[in-house]
Amino acid sequence: MNEGKVYLVGAGPGDPDLITVKGASCLKEADVVIYDFLAAPKLLRYMRPDAEAIYVGKKGGDHTLPQDKINDLIVAKAKAGHTVVRLKGGDPFIFGRGGEEAEELVAAGVAFEVVPGVTSAIAAPAYAGIPLTHRRYNTSVAFITGHEDPTKEVSTINWSNLATAVGTLVFLMGVKNLPVITEKLMAAGRDPKTPVALVRWGTTPQQVTVTGTLETIVAAVQAADLKPPAIIVVGEVIQVRETLNWFEKRPLLGKTVVVTRARAQASDLVDRLSSLGADCLECPTIKVVPPEDWSALDVAIDKLHTYDWLVFTSVNGVSFFFERLYDKGKDVRALKDVRTAAIGPATAKRLREFGLKSDIVPETYQAESIIEAFEKEPMAGKRVLLPRAQEARPVLPVELRKMDAVVDEIAVYRTEQATDNVDILIERLEEGAIDVVTFTSSSTVSNFKALLPTERFEALMKGVTVASIGPITTDTAKELGFKVDITAEAFTIPGLCEAILRYFAS
Repeated sequence: MNEGKVYLVGAGPGDPDLITVKGASCLKEADVVIYDFLAAPKLLRYMRPDAEAIYVGKKGGDHTLPQDKINDLIVAKAKAGHTVVRLKGGDPFIFGRGGEEAEELVAAGVAFEVVPGVTSAIAAPAYAGIPLTHRRYNTSVAFITGHEDPTKEVSTINWSNLATAVGTLVFLMGVKNLPVITEKLMAAGRDPKTPVALVRWGTTPQQVTVTGTLETIVAAVQAADLKPPAIIVVGEVIQVRETLNWFEKRPLLGKTVVVTRARAQASDLVDRLSSLGADCLECPTIKVVPPEDWSALDVAIDKLHTYDWLVFTSVNGVSFFFERLYDKGKDVRALKDVRTAAIGPATAKRLREFGLKSDIVPETYQAESIIEAFEKEPMAGKRVLLPRAQEARPVLPVELRKMDAVVDEIAVYRTEQATDNVDILIERLEEGAIDVVTFTSSSTVSNFKALLPTERFEALMKGVTVASIGPITTDTAKELGFKVDITAEAFTIPGLCEAILRYFAS
C-alpha cells in the first residue's frame, strides 16, 4: 500500500475567511482531517463528503486526546495510505506544537508539508485596531508563550531583557497567568502605566477587547469575567486602538442570527449578515429537491413553441427548469419565441445567467405585483407556462386564468424539511444565546416551528427577535404563533438585512 502524506495546515485565527488558498486546497483533497478546538468549524465545509473528520481539540486544559495520542493518530492515518490534514488554529509553528508533530512524522518516515496560517498573534490585534508596529511608538515586537511547558524546571523567558528591550509584547495562551505576567514585567522595570489589551476570540463575531495598564489590567479582566482563549498585547501601540478600532464597530457584532433558508440559497444572507458583524447559525429548515415525477415538465418542454409566456417566481424555479431543459438535449434557443416574466431581482438575475432578459419584472417581489403587470398585457387565449414549487400559493395561476389565459402550472421542485443543526439550535435557544431568527418564506416558518417542541415553543422563543422577508411570510409566522418584530419593506435579502439593521439601530 502506498503511504500517505500529512499537511500541517494553519487554520488561521478564527475568521474562516482568513484560511490561506493552499490551506483550503489541502482540505478539499484530504481523506482525513484532524482538527483543533481553535480551528473554525466552518472550514470543514471545504472537505469532501466522504472524508473523515476527527476532533482532537484542547479547551482550557480539557484534552480530548493527549498530544502523544494525537501524534500516533496522525502517523497511523498516513501509514494507512491517507492524505491527512492536521488542521491547527493560527499557525502550526507559532506555539502550536506543529514542530513536535513534524518531528514525529520525520521519525516515522511519513512525508509532510507545512502550510503556514495567519497567527492570532498578528490577526487579533489587527481586528482590535492595534497595529503591532507603529513608527511613532515602537521598533520591535516579541511573541511569547503565556503558558510554558509545565515539565520545564526553569522558565526560559528572560523577563529582565524582555520587559525593557522590546516595544510590543504579545503573549499567547496567557489569560490564567496574567497576574504573573504583569508582576514579572513591572518587577523587571516596565512602566506600570504601560497600556495592555486582551483580545478574546479575535477575528470572530464573539471578539471582546479589554484594555488597561500593567497595574490595572488584572482587575479589569476580572471585572469583565474574560476567559480564554485570548491574547495579551503590551505596549504603547495600544493607544492607537481608539482611532483604528474598525471591527468592533460593526453594527451587528455580538448578535447571533439564525438563518433558516435552504443551505444552497443561504450563502448570500449569511455573507451579508456576517459582514455586518453577526454570528450566523445556519439551521436550514428546508431543502430543495426535484419533483418525484418529471413527466409533466417533459411534455411542456417538448411543446415550448406553443407557449406565449414563461413565468418564474423564484431562483429555484429557474434553476430546475433549465437543468431539465438541458437534460433533454435542448438549450435556451428553444425559448426564442417565448416571452418571460420574473418575480424579483434575484430571479431576474438568475434568468440572465441563462442568457434571457425578463420582459416583465414587477415593482414589488410577490405574485400580486406580477398580476398587476400582466393587466397591461392582452392575456386572453395566451398560453402561460408556470414552473414553480410544488407547495406554491395558488394566487398567481388563479388570477391569470381570470384574465382568460391558459395556464400550465407545473411543479419543478419541492421542499422537504431539513433538520441540520437542530440540537445546536435548541441548545442555544435554551441558553438565551440567539438574538434573531430570520424567515425568508412561509415554508421556512412552518418547518422551523415543527422543529421546536410544542410544549416549549413560547419559552424557547422568549426574547428572540423574529425577522421576516415580507408580509406573506409575516402572516404565516403570526398564524403559527410567532411574534414578528421585523418585516422587510423590500422583499429581498438586502431588504431583510437593511430592516434588521434599522431595528437594532433604533
